[in-house]
Amino acid sequence: SQEAAALVRLLNSCGVATWALHIDLHETTDTDETEFRRSKAARDGLESKPGTIPDGFYLCGDAKNPVLDFQRHVIDGVRKVTHIAPADPDGTIIGSKVVDEGVILYDYTALGLCGGVTNARFTTTTEVYPDSPKATDELCNLGQVAAITSALDFMLEALTIE
Repeated sequence: SQEAAALVRLLNSCGVATWALHIDLHETTDTDETEFRRSKAARDGLESKPGTIPDGFYLCGDAKNPVLDFQRHVIDGVRKVTHIAPADPDGTIIGSKVVDEGVILYDYTALGLCGGVTNARFTTTTEVYPDSPKATDELCNLGQVAAITSALDFMLEALTIE
């Protein structure tokens, strides 16, 4: 999109050799299953197969730069305020193998995900589920704040050690 291209140009103009942190905040709602996935399948000429919406908070790290201790630190911070999505019976979340509690991995760049526009040392994408019977909008917001502060704490500690 034009907006995405403008963002990439802006980031490239900043002159930053390596970004320290990139955290992308998302939410998954019931409409992901009832509308988005069906529309995407129809657009792509594919059959829409029923899936599940993870009940809880989870992270999607970059498969090319997973930094699992970072992902774990973020999950540990979020766990203090809201519940972490369990894996489905097959050990996946949204069809992706769970590599650590509440953590799946995708190749950000190959899939055109937001985290792929920077070369940040620490990257993650959050997913909260406000439609969960165990959550409220406030808990979801607090989970996102906990993810941000935990990510920043981890990054600052890592930079201090160096």
